[in-house]
Amino acid sequence: MTTAQEYLEKRWTALILLCVAQFIVVLDASIVNVALPSIGDALDFSEENLPWVVNAYVIAFGGFLLLGGRAADLLGRRRVFMAGLIVVGVASLAAGFATTQGQLIAARAAQGLGAAIVSPAALSIVANLFKDGSERNKALGAWGAVAGSAGAAGVLLGGILTDSLGWEWVLWVNVPVAAIALAFTPGLIPESRSESATRHFDAAGAVTVTAGLSVLAYSFLDASNSGWGSTKIVGLLALSVALLGAFVAIELRSKAPLVPFRIFRLRTLTGANVAGLLLGASLFSMFFFISLYMQQVLGYSAIHAGLSYLPLALTIIVAAGLGGQLVTRFGFKPILAVGLAFVSLGLLWFSQVSVGGGFLTDIVGPSILAAIGLGFGFVTSTIAAVSGVEDREQGLASGLINTSQQIGGALGLAVLSTIATTRTDHVLATGTSTLPNALTEGFQSAFLGGAVIAALGVVATLVLIRSRDSKAHVEMSNEIAPETSNEASNEEEPIPAGA
Repeated sequence: MTTAQEYLEKRWTALILLCVAQFIVVLDASIVNVALPSIGDALDFSEENLPWVVNAYVIAFGGFLLLGGRAADLLGRRRVFMAGLIVVGVASLAAGFATTQGQLIAARAAQGLGAAIVSPAALSIVANLFKDGSERNKALGAWGAVAGSAGAAGVLLGGILTDSLGWEWVLWVNVPVAAIALAFTPGLIPESRSESATRHFDAAGAVTVTAGLSVLAYSFLDASNSGWGSTKIVGLLALSVALLGAFVAIELRSKAPLVPFRIFRLRTLTGANVAGLLLGASLFSMFFFISLYMQQVLGYSAIHAGLSYLPLALTIIVAAGLGGQLVTRFGFKPILAVGLAFVSLGLLWFSQVSVGGGFLTDIVGPSILAAIGLGFGFVTSTIAAVSGVEDREQGLASGLINTSQQIGGALGLAVLSTIATTRTDHVLATGTSTLPNALTEGFQSAFLGGAVIAALGVVATLVLIRSRDSKAHVEMSNEIAPETSNEASNEEEPIPAGA
């Protein structure tokens, strides 16, 4: 039996395992993008249905995150993490063997469910393994570097696997990774859960919030096709509001709520989630529009487009690690504000892309600016969201910040896609412009909209996040840094291995 002290000594190795798990979670959202044409040909997808290979994953992921985070707190973080890995592995295997559109979309939704279980459980394990302060900042810096770069890596890896082995391998690549992670988890990660919480599970709250968030994500993603004013989208938005309203009513009356609303009394946590939502809304769609610009306007191949993401991915890794260190010195509030400002400036620069552009003139410069912002913003919003939260609610806090970022990403993509499409259609309707010119003007408008959203994120950070909490984090980091390596964690008593 592995002791608590032995687990503590292995925590940095455990962090590698947790980062690998988070890497495949983020990777799965982007790796299929380049393979979509091959998937469409193999399974006879229509152009209308093909985007649901991506959307099914995103909707399930965003809808089940809160449920996954709370389940980790109540049922055991290691246990839930391992269950999520099994779901991801089995769903990925099934997706690669799919022979019909329905089978593939269902398997992708199952992958999203597994990811929604893995991600908040893994983040809450990180928060419990590493003390709040400089050590946790370093750990979350590594976490942010991996998660932030995975989106860019997915585009490159997807192109390589599709061209060399076939589209099935962009799905099967998860299977050996999940199996290896499962094998090493019991020896590296201690079991922990909220011992003080009642074991009652809020089933009604879980159903309403999961359904409400899933319908909300679906309506955002389908809005650009169906139209924001269509009966379908208006009806779906109304349904999501009703479900989320029912969730609030249930939680206020529940003795053991899925989401205790007292947690939102932590103003910094609330501010971090607002900033995380705006960060996701402004930046997640950037990958989508850059890929379209490079392939539809500049004529890049899938692999050429993927390789063009390398400077962005490498910059994210460096910026995320640096961001964790800067938080220890200056606090999370100023670094988050600076990160969102970099995102805004990068997207503003992207809004100047041209039809006759190129990698050096239109891609690399704004990519690096936006990557610095993503590295800083992702890490600091996560640190702020879990800082000061009681150990028994770390899974909930982790689920909340993940949900904010994912719902923000879906909302941003829906809104900015509508802006881009509307602008492109308007330009084409004049009859005075070619398709590449019209597409470019649409992308310019979308990037400009993203820059505005990121700027709103700067304002939200400065207004909502408490400066005194940020300063207290710095003081605490400096106080506990010398003793971190010698002390066992006093947060939650781990459940013995095998319990």
